[in-house]
Amino acid sequence: MDLLIRFAKMEDAEELLALYTPYVTDTVITFEYEVPSLEEFKDRMRQTMKKYPYLVAEQNGEILGYSCAGPFKGRAAYDWAVETTIYIRKDRQKTGVGKKLYEALEKVLHAQNICNLYACIGYPEVEDEYLTKNSAQFHAHLGYRMVGEFYHCGYKFDRWYNMVWMEKLLDPEIKHPKPIKWMEENREELEAVL
Repeated sequence: MDLLIRFAKMEDAEELLALYTPYVTDTVITFEYEVPSLEEFKDRMRQTMKKYPYLVAEQNGEILGYSCAGPFKGRAAYDWAVETTIYIRKDRQKTGVGKKLYEALEKVLHAQNICNLYACIGYPEVEDEYLTKNSAQFHAHLGYRMVGEFYHCGYKFDRWYNMVWMEKLLDPEIKHPKPIKWMEENREELEAVL
């Protein structure tokens, strides 16, 4: 069966949290220490879905990954910039699911008149069992470029890790961006983009 990319529903929360949990407990891909409760995870989803797309990749009724966007900074001048996030089920990494999710996310963000995408990525000085450079390589493959590295800024599993920012400009030549189409007010139009 083909891969389906669709907008997340609140009923997906438990499955999404199960997918996210090993990233918290076994990796430094997220700097989060504790697995959020289901209610906290649902609240995060609700907050995101007010303004931004929250997408899942599904095959044969199983969720293989999810991707979403969130505010880059909390000032109006940054409305045209978002931070992107993606998590793929461990057994489905390097199968093209992530690329398809991010391509769909970009389509919706572009339809929202978002111009700039940013990814905050854990980055090891030396790869180990908790963190490799795979995420940065994945983003680079999709057209993101490295714009900054912070040293020893994340501490997890009794080790220091670096963090990098990568960016992708959807409309690098735009002089006067159009108003943002937030998800809540434009859901039907934006969901039709997929």
